[in-house]
Amino acid sequence: MKPKYKASTDDLAVQTKPNYVIETWDKKQPSKGSQGIRKVFRYGCFTVLGVILAILMLSLIYLLVPFRTNLLVLGIDRVPDGTSVGRSDTNILVTVKPLSPYIGVLSIPRDLWVAIPGVGENRINTAHFFAEAENKGSGPAAAMETIEVNFGVPVRYYVRIKFDGIVGIVDALGGLDIELDQPMAGLPQGDHHLTGEQALVFVRDRQGSDDFFRMRQAQFFTTELIEQLIQPSSWIRLPAFFSALNDSLDTNLPIWVWPRLAFALLRAGPGGIDYNIIDRDYVNPFITSEGAQVLIPQWQLIIPLVNEIFQD
Repeated sequence: MKPKYKASTDDLAVQTKPNYVIETWDKKQPSKGSQGIRKVFRYGCFTVLGVILAILMLSLIYLLVPFRTNLLVLGIDRVPDGTSVGRSDTNILVTVKPLSPYIGVLSIPRDLWVAIPGVGENRINTAHFFAEAENKGSGPAAAMETIEVNFGVPVRYYVRIKFDGIVGIVDALGGLDIELDQPMAGLPQGDHHLTGEQALVFVRDRQGSDDFFRMRQAQFFTTELIEQLIQPSSWIRLPAFFSALNDSLDTNLPIWVWPRLAFALLRAGPGGIDYNIIDRDYVNPFITSEGAQVLIPQWQLIIPLVNEIFQD
């Protein structure tokens, strides 16, 4: 009978070594390099996500803060060439709250008899004229100060537009389509397409009416203009429109504020604008000692209306 074979130490080493190698590779441990790449990728994703969220938050803050912006729109008609020395026949106080959104508009009659700082009592439309005639460029500041003194509304910004500029603005849009529910500004009820010249006649018209009707016509015109601007068919004309607008107005409104106001307008929509007028119910007709026909404000009625629009 053959003797049993006894495995030597060398044989055991040969048998166990392959198993050790196979066991080591089966674990498939990631290398330090691959672990580093994964960490960088993970941290990179978090960083990009954080940057995107920060940009979104800053954009919302930019578009929604400050919570209220007040501005005065002045319409100047028939001024000497090369100057802005004229009366502000249109005085519109506007407030914008992007967060709500809320856009409040108060049209003020040009013949309203008020206290003008440094001048005394006079029509509100003369505040711009007196200051501009004395010191070029000071008219808007005087008009804003007059508003704050009499209405208690602080105003930092103004937009001053010359009526003649309406011609170029409307023509840049290829005309303005309006729909009248009733006769207005000499036009019959129905649909009309206005050229620039016709639009200027429309906003100036006071035939058979008074300044209160003219203010309502101006508000109607503004609404129709905004509605046409937001129509996709008009977007191709926007560069020409903004060029004509730039030629027709001047303002101290910073360029970075315009997108904020536009965002609020888009959110509110043309139909969401709260239009108000100081009409004949808020004033008393009066003839001064010089024979001027003016409007005496009934402040006990006007101030509550102003507070409703311009106070939080």
